[in-house]
Amino acid sequence: MKILYAVQGTGNGHLSRARDIIPILQQRGEVDILVSGCQADVSLPYPVQHQFGGLSFIFGKKGGVDFVKTFGKLNSRAFYQQMRQLPIESYDLVLNDFEPVSAWACYFKKKPCVALSHQSAVLAPQAPQPKKEDVFGKFILKNYAPATHHCGFHFDRFGENIFTPVIRSQVRELTPDNLGHITVYLPAYDDWKLIDHLKNFKNTDWQVFSKHNKTPFRHKNIQVNPIQNEAFVKSMATSAGVLCGAGFETPAEALYLGKKLLAIPMKSQYEQQCNAAALKRMGVPVIPSLKTKHLPVIQEWLENGAVIPVNYPNETEQIIDQILQEHAADKYQSVV
Repeated sequence: MKILYAVQGTGNGHLSRARDIIPILQQRGEVDILVSGCQADVSLPYPVQHQFGGLSFIFGKKGGVDFVKTFGKLNSRAFYQQMRQLPIESYDLVLNDFEPVSAWACYFKKKPCVALSHQSAVLAPQAPQPKKEDVFGKFILKNYAPATHHCGFHFDRFGENIFTPVIRSQVRELTPDNLGHITVYLPAYDDWKLIDHLKNFKNTDWQVFSKHNKTPFRHKNIQVNPIQNEAFVKSMATSAGVLCGAGFETPAEALYLGKKLLAIPMKSQYEQQCNAAALKRMGVPVIPSLKTKHLPVIQEWLENGAVIPVNYPNETEQIIDQILQEHAADKYQSVV
């Protein structure tokens, strides 16, 4: 069985999840990997057969997406050429983690495409939604990487074909500790904007991980480090709590590690607004932005924030087998 596993390369979460999914797929068939997008700090320890520019959203420095840079990098002609040159017909199964090139190639060539992503769960009718409707944001999320079938990961089992997060083995193997610091990952904010707010909490040891700085430095009680996977995971595992955006993988890993969590969703990012709604339902505090008026909420969280218990079993292998049985049964039977 020949499988195309297509992964979104913007941000780190999709590639982190892929690290655990790829070896399972490789045990069940011949796997080609496709990655498109940019702004990831995580690499794959596997050969990538197809690498494309794709359609990437660029993080800004004021808490949201930088639409000027995003549209500046958009090259519709190149995207069309990438989509056309992809030999999508040669695969028995296309698994897609919010990756647009393969998704649209399947769409135009009328080939089934199985979405295995967090975004599939966010779009499910049973999943929590923000109070303020974002018609444009929902349209983008729904049409960015269209699929014929959907399996999703979310913070909780909100409905059918919605599974709990894939917690990478590197995190599952950790022994959590509490050394007292707070780990911060807010890539949509400028380092000095973060420092300007975090310095108000003088008795807190902050460990900030930044996409905007390649050199570590310290300002009073705030340590700023460039993104480095092992250092970040170690910091999170030994922290007293995690302050981060309302993405998916980082909040999920923080919850799994038993850390108190405070989330700030990115502005103009519908998926993160949906994630924030789900986290709120679970009891996680959420603030809309890093503004002075929200500092008392951070202070309250630092002093009295509680850990939200979760149960995230390791069921990735069973999920993959379920997908193969449902969407490639004739080929699947020949390799197990």
